[in-house]
Amino acid sequence: MTNFSKNRRLLFAVYILQALSFVVGITFLIAVIVDYVKRGEMRGDSVLSSHVTWQIRTFWWTLAGSVVGVVLSPVFGLGVAILVGVSIWCLYRIVKGFLYLRDGRAMPLPS
Repeated sequence: MTNFSKNRRLLFAVYILQALSFVVGITFLIAVIVDYVKRGEMRGDSVLSSHVTWQIRTFWWTLAGSVVGVVLSPVFGLGVAILVGVSIWCLYRIVKGFLYLRDGRAMPLPS
């Protein structure tokens, strides 16, 4: 098995860990730790590297949005709406990333 295949499988596992975080929250933290540990190995491959960046950004933006949602939850249900929106956005990114990786495509990242 090539290094590309191993790293690709690992990234699939990270997407699965991210998805499992909707049931067991700690798996999102494990996923981002794996991303940071393996990031250097994937720098030479633009497809895999884009997925690592996508996964890391998904973690940090989800965390930031969740914090805002929790802080604002006492304010007329605004926080709950933010938390629902962040959850939908996060799930969208997990599914999109998984499908792009399955098809061997790089994630579209802003410059």
